[in-house]
Amino acid sequence: MIRTIASVATLLFGVAILLAGQGLQGVLLPVRAGLEGFSMLAIGFIGGTYFLGFTLGCWHGARLIARVGHVRVFAAMTAAASASPLLHGLWVNVWSWGALRMLSGFCFAVLYVVIESWLNEQSTNENRGTVFSTYIFINMTVLAVGQQILLLDDPRNLGLFAISSVLVSLAAVPVALSTSQAPREIRHARLQLARLYRTSPAGMLGSLTAGLANGAFWSLAPVFTAAYSGDVRLAAWFMTAGVLGGAAGQWPLGRLSDKVDRRSVLIGVSITGVVVAAALWRFAAQIPLPGILALGFLWGAMAFPLYSISVAHANDRVEADDYVPVSSGLLLMYGAGAVTGPFLASALMTASDFAGLFLFSALAHGLLAMLILWRSLQRAPDAVEHHTEFSDALTSALTASQVYPRDQAERRAAGDALGGG
Repeated sequence: MIRTIASVATLLFGVAILLAGQGLQGVLLPVRAGLEGFSMLAIGFIGGTYFLGFTLGCWHGARLIARVGHVRVFAAMTAAASASPLLHGLWVNVWSWGALRMLSGFCFAVLYVVIESWLNEQSTNENRGTVFSTYIFINMTVLAVGQQILLLDDPRNLGLFAISSVLVSLAAVPVALSTSQAPREIRHARLQLARLYRTSPAGMLGSLTAGLANGAFWSLAPVFTAAYSGDVRLAAWFMTAGVLGGAAGQWPLGRLSDKVDRRSVLIGVSITGVVVAAALWRFAAQIPLPGILALGFLWGAMAFPLYSISVAHANDRVEADDYVPVSSGLLLMYGAGAVTGPFLASALMTASDFAGLFLFSALAHGLLAMLILWRSLQRAPDAVEHHTEFSDALTSALTASQVYPRDQAERRAAGDALGGG
């Protein structure tokens, strides 16, 4: 375990610094937008543009990397991503923030592609689960740490924007100085959404719903908490509670889905998510702060694993050669949901009140539960012995795994060699 992680320690250190900067941006911008008097629809628009840029980065970043190489692309994207928060602090208006958030989304997507493809290159069939579970743990925990940096200064000042910029810039240092061999050239896989829906409607709908709910949460939860308490610092604590809940729920729910019909887990997770979101929507104004944080933790534990379980379910139904196009399609559905979710949720919040964010979440998760239940009555479950290991599916759910496949025959040959045939 220690030897495995040591081989990619510099890359993981770069990831940690990068995500700390991203975590701070994620909570700082909605809070500052609220303080500036941006409308709920405007804040939703800004949040949606980030995920639009992220989706475009996942879709087109591979071509950029193939053209000039991983290290150069990482340096260029880091420079652009570090400039973005500073420009947010200097140009405070809806349209410039929307453009800058789209730029940030594109840059971070490409940065993830570089990091994750590098991790894939440095890992083997024997240790890939360990490497990527560590990577996911760092993703969740460091995002939470980054959100807590909000407490260090007044969001109206430029200081927090500068801290975010510095953190993103510093992420380039360990990656640029890494002695690990750069990954090989990226190849594209053909994507067929109609075939994906025929293969796994539950996986496709689950990914879309995860994007809708999670995109709305990332963009608008700080606005919810600021309206709840009047204290912008609570936004950092609430976002952290949700992220830590997601980290805590990922593996138990994933392992459970390895043992039973994954659709049953998706239904259970969705229904529980409806209950938690409905409690936040209906009783937020009456619940004390510890209760709000506890519900935020529970919401994250249900909402964030939804995507990876959906990916696992879809991968159960395809051959290994199709993992990459399937995961690419699921990422596209997640991105489409994450782009539209903030718009729809902000409209609902405008029509009702700040807690409308979680009414939107309850509606999205409730509709998913009904659709998957309907599909379950029409289609028999997969045999448990045919399930893809959740750790493998989780690896394929990551950005780089969708655009940077190793040759599948190569993987199988490596697995045969390691397993002795």
